[in-house]
Amino acid sequence: MYYLSNYTEAKSVNEASRLLKTIDDSVLIAGGTDILIKLRSLDKKYANKHLIGINTLKELKTITIDDEFIHIGALCTFDDIENNEIIKNNLTNLKQAAALVGGPQIRNMATIGGNICNGATSADSASSLFTLDAILVIYNEDTRKEIAINDFYISSGVVKLEKGDILTSIKIPKKSFNGYVSKYIKFAQRNAMDIATIGVSVMLKTNNDEIIDLKLAYGVAAPTPIRAKESEKLAKGVKLTKDNIEKIANNILNETKARDSWRASKDFRNNLLTTLTKRAIYELIGKNYEN
Repeated sequence: MYYLSNYTEAKSVNEASRLLKTIDDSVLIAGGTDILIKLRSLDKKYANKHLIGINTLKELKTITIDDEFIHIGALCTFDDIENNEIIKNNLTNLKQAAALVGGPQIRNMATIGGNICNGATSADSASSLFTLDAILVIYNEDTRKEIAINDFYISSGVVKLEKGDILTSIKIPKKSFNGYVSKYIKFAQRNAMDIATIGVSVMLKTNNDEIIDLKLAYGVAAPTPIRAKESEKLAKGVKLTKDNIEKIANNILNETKARDSWRASKDFRNNLLTTLTKRAIYELIGKNYEN
């Protein structure tokens, strides 16, 4: 049984925003892979919600590219993202992350917008979007604002969405991926249908054996997804040697805040953070990983 009070299908973004502001205890539903579970959980926070459906808004389901950005509609499913030619040709780490979300049924329903707006540090798309310097486009009736994804997450499960706000699309600046190679690695207890124990997204730009730029982002390494900015600074201009890669990977632990949970201990997560970072870098430069 689903504990909801009503359902209204919005015919436009503006209508959905207005309904969110005028109907008490209302919440958006698109793919529904998270909210429907919560509506069955008897959690008082989600009991008797009025659902505002937006899954029929086709304008939020497109992926396009122009001179400056790749634009990803918030209602694009992970199946859409994994199989889209624009994504495959430009955003390898996001494609890899999309392919690791749940199972085929989930990827066919779950949306990238919902994955972000849930505010979970384990969201597979989040760390790759952090390294891609994603910009979130948010509408509230007739107003429009843009928020850098790095500024969107407030705390665990809490994001910068005001009453009536709707995430409509994600902009990826071309300068954030042109010239880079990228990799996403997810460690989980199972190969599929599992939440990440650690998620690692790495983007690398090199000139011969020198690091021009390195971007590092992590899921489940802190209460929110996190960029390792100090480690990125440490990497700029250094040679791609085993010692330097080791120093960069070890420095990550000065920036992350992994914790103990029933899924994994803090020590195990810290080991994963350094190990998977090194593995990703070695794979991106075409060398065998050395522990």
